[in-house]
Amino acid sequence: MSTFMAKAETIERKWYVLDAQGKPLGKVAAAAATILRGKNRPEFTPHVDCGEYVIVINADKAILTGKKLEQKKYRYHTGYIGGLKEIGYKELMSKNPEKAIFLAVKGMLPKNTIGRKSLLRLKVYAGEAHQHAAQQPENLEF
Repeated sequence: MSTFMAKAETIERKWYVLDAQGKPLGKVAAAAATILRGKNRPEFTPHVDCGEYVIVINADKAILTGKKLEQKKYRYHTGYIGGLKEIGYKELMSKNPEKAIFLAVKGMLPKNTIGRKSLLRLKVYAGEAHQHAAQQPENLEF
């Protein structure tokens, strides 16, 4: 008996909605990364992009446990000399909570073409409303 290998063109992708309200940011990101990668599917194949679409709502109501809100920093470099910038998560969660979830999920995906393609299927919204009702997304509890 041979091993089944999924093919990218035969995969049917579903849409899922994750509600981040009152849940830790890392748990939401881990659940989203698992679905985006396709690891929840029985036909998961590591070298094939067999993930699905994920919509994260209520990103502004996600919580950070412990002292992470005060102590955790997001650091990036502009590319210029002395261009290291940093922003605290307290400020990031108040100004742009979608970016906080996006960065957490991005860090959990592989750093290759499959990871970059998977990240395009992530949709994050700060509030309750999203514009993907036509895709008939399923609510996902985790």
